[in-house]
Parts: sequence; structure tokens; C-alpha cells
Amino acid sequence: MNAFELTRALVDIESTTNHEKNVGNYLFTHLSALTARYKGGIERIPAEPNRDNIFAYWGEPVVTFSTHMDTVPPFFGSREDGEFIWGRGSCDAKGIIAAMIAAAEKLLAAGTRNLGLLFVVGEERNSAGAIAAAATPRGSRFLINGEPTENRLALGSKGALRYEITVHGKLAHSAYPELGHSAIHTLLEVLNDIRQIPLPQDALLGQGTLNIGTIDGGRAANVVADLAEAELMFRTVGDPAKTREGVLAAGCAEAREVFYTPALQLAKLDGLPTTVVAFTTDIPSFGGTWGQPFLIGPGSIHVAHTAEEHIPKKELLAAVDIYARMAAQLLATGGSGA
Repeated sequence: MNAFELTRALVDIESTTNHEKNVGNYLFTHLSALTARYKGGIERIPAEPNRDNIFAYWGEPVVTFSTHMDTVPPFFGSREDGEFIWGRGSCDAKGIIAAMIAAAEKLLAAGTRNLGLLFVVGEERNSAGAIAAAATPRGSRFLINGEPTENRLALGSKGALRYEITVHGKLAHSAYPELGHSAIHTLLEVLNDIRQIPLPQDALLGQGTLNIGTIDGGRAANVVADLAEAELMFRTVGDPAKTREGVLAAGCAEAREVFYTPALQLAKLDGLPTTVVAFTTDIPSFGGTWGQPFLIGPGSIHVAHTAEEHIPKKELLAAVDIYARMAAQLLATGGSGA
């Protein structure tokens, strides 16, 4: 199965976050054949009930390729044309899985050993898979993490700070709003205060940002709302202490921090073009336990999470060679960068 066929096969398996079991089973079967052919090993690393990471290895891994199996909703299957493969997860990150497997197979066929492939659950929500993997390291010295960077090595990535905001009100007939208290009105005021929080800027990573991702509340147009909720995410570029203070100072609401991962600055590697990305990855959740991290992958983040998600076939094939060269360089030189 070539990289295009494997990408489409993976895209056609629904694996939105918390529903990765079927794609994990598929990869376990697929990689079991590869480990049998080249005398390796394979195991499941449990993250949560019915949610396992898949780890295949040959020798004692010095370099490990890793990305995530889960996708954002909604699920939709694959199609392809002469230039692109389309579908949910095509670039984020099932095409990357296919490229990493193809690169590993290329290296193994040439006699290279001491490689690993680690595919994790939960990156799109809370990095549950990376956290579980961090608790069970396997001695790897270098981690090549895959996300859509258009095959450029990322020198930095922003962090993420996610909150759930809850406001309680009092029910009343909308004809007599003075008898109640609208949770929705209060939530809008709280969110406006949060939008005014000054966000820091970094010379490499740029400006911190805020996205109010969801708003929910109320019962009907003629009822004063007794409950309103919102989910929001800051993309951080440094210490989030002032941001946290600003959220708590908004008042009149319950603000629950549900996830935080810090901003990162990453290493160069000789011969690769570079970039800086605004998205967050699993790398902080690994905590260095799987080795020095590098971040690179085919596809554009600008189409990930959209209805037009796709990956260029040309980039997918190029990624196979890039991953193979990176692993060979790290194995041969110990990873000295520029």
C-alpha cells in the first residue's frame, strides 16, 4: 500500500477525538505486518479506556516519528484528484501518519534500525495520548513530531490556554424581565471584558490571540435565560499569569481552566527550511521524555479543521524523503543542528 492509498484508507475511518479505537486497530494490524517483515515489535500504550496509542519499533529506538490519530469533527471521507487528497484528517494528521510509515519502511529496507513509530490519541482536545506516552518512555533520544507545516521545520509554536465559562441567572417570563436575571446578558458582558485583556507579544512567536469558540444558553425566546456557557482559547506566547488574572477579574461567572500547554521554541536542523506556527502540538505534553523534539509535516494548517481539508500529493511524497533524511541525519550525527 503506497502513501496515497494509506492516507485515503485512514481518512475513511472515522476517528474524531474519543473515537480513535477503529483507526488504532487498523494501524495495529498494518504495522504488525511491517514489524514482522523487519523483525520489530509493536504494542498498545493505554491512554484511557478503549483509547490506546500505537507504538511500533525496530531495535532500541533512538529516533521516533510521532503524530496523532484523532481528528476534529465532523467526519467526512476521502476523495482525490490529480493534485490533492481530500477529507477529514487528510493533512491533520493522517497523511502525515502515512508519510511517516512510508519513511520508516524506506529506512528499514535500507537496513536502518533503532526507529520507532508512535501514533497517539487525543491531540485535538487534551493531549491524553501524549501524556500517557510521557509516563512510559522507551529511551528515544529524538522525537520527530508531525503537524501540517508545509514541510518546513517549525522553530516555535504558540501555547494554548482553554477555559469554560459558566454564568447562572434566574428564570422569568420575557415580558417581565425585571423578575429574572439573564445569564446570557451577563455572559456577553463577561466575554466583552475578557476580550479587552491585553495579550503579550513575542519577537519570534508574534501576538497572543483569543478565540471564543462556542456560546450556548437559554431555553426559548420568551424565557429569561437561567444558564449560559462559553468555551474560549487563548494562543499564548509566554507566561500566561496576567491572562489568567484577567479572566478571573471578569467576575460574575465561573471560569474553569480545562487545558494549558506552553509556547515552545524549537531547534533547527541542517538543510531544512524553517517557519513559526501559531498552533499548539503534543510536544509540551511529552515533556522531553521521548527525546529532543522537531516539528514538521506536509500540508497547510490553513485548511486543517475546515470543510476543504486536503493535502498536496507532491508534499506528501516529499515528506517521506524529508522524514527519512532527518532520521538518518539524527542517527548518524547525534542531531547537531545549525
